[in-house]
Amino acid sequence: MSRALPLPEIDASFAGLTPEFMLDALEAAGLRADGRMLQLNSYENRVLQLHLEDGRVAVAKFYRPHRWTDAQILEEHAFAAELAAAEVPVAAPWMLGHSTLRHDHGQRFAVTGRQGGRGPELEDPEVLTWIGRLLGRMHNVGRAQPFAHRLRWDSAEPGRMARDFLMDHACVPLEIQPAWLDVVQSCLSAIDAAFAGIPDLRTLRLHGDCHPGNILWTPDGGPHFVDLDDAVTGPAVQDLWMLLSGDALSMRQQLACVLEGYETVADFDRRELRLIEPLRTLRMIHHSAWLAKRWNDPAFPLAFPWFGTPNYWNDQVAKLREQLELMREPTPSQAHYPNEEEVNFDGDSFA
Repeated sequence: MSRALPLPEIDASFAGLTPEFMLDALEAAGLRADGRMLQLNSYENRVLQLHLEDGRVAVAKFYRPHRWTDAQILEEHAFAAELAAAEVPVAAPWMLGHSTLRHDHGQRFAVTGRQGGRGPELEDPEVLTWIGRLLGRMHNVGRAQPFAHRLRWDSAEPGRMARDFLMDHACVPLEIQPAWLDVVQSCLSAIDAAFAGIPDLRTLRLHGDCHPGNILWTPDGGPHFVDLDDAVTGPAVQDLWMLLSGDALSMRQQLACVLEGYETVADFDRRELRLIEPLRTLRMIHHSAWLAKRWNDPAFPLAFPWFGTPNYWNDQVAKLREQLELMREPTPSQAHYPNEEEVNFDGDSFA
């Protein structure tokens, strides 16, 4: 990637964060490991699972420097504690002395109990309905009070910030910049129009990154949520759309099951279905900037070798043009998402 400005440098201490350092930091916080530990996969943070001498199994997350402020992290922790108090199954951080956020030699970390499980079987209508009920319960807690410090996903602003970063740092090849910038500008205008087209849109505290990888399933307990690292303020549908996949008919059926469960415990504004494609588009633009901002972390070129190539950016142009067409449809994509009557069919419709 040719760049006009240098990309942010990864904090050297974070790049070299070792299991030994993490164990020492945890011991200083009063958590003594018995020697069994496992470094878990995470691009954004450094995460370690360890067995403690008192018999508990903990998961420690060391936060990427400079991404969140202390206030933003503590607000995420407080939301998790509220959810746990309301018996919504989440991994809530432990108190480490007087706070859930611990500082050690410039590093910040939090600890939760291990919550095992496997990915949910999203092909099963009952699983989707169960997840929908839990999301409804989560959102009831999320509506109780607002976030003061977390990001907002209720306009095209996150996309504009991503666009500006990528352009300022010349991450897009010069020969592709005009086409990419043109389609991004059109997409951002369509996203703003979609949000403006829903008067009195209600926003609330959300999980924010509720894809299947952040939901674990156990045979006895059902689903539980992990990783509130991307908790944001936004419309309820932001936590629903990432559960949908497959062809048009499959997604219609999946959404029907999720809403069947959701609406047994919480209200859902069906107008928000118009925001699914705008939110998907916003995530695509944001993801490119997310990768670029971390490119100096040695883990990222290894994991995403295709990022920044002309093929990558040409593919982004093509995909964003497809998204623009979907967002131009006058109603929630009839090819993908049902209207109110179509949502309210019973389980026999899956036969």
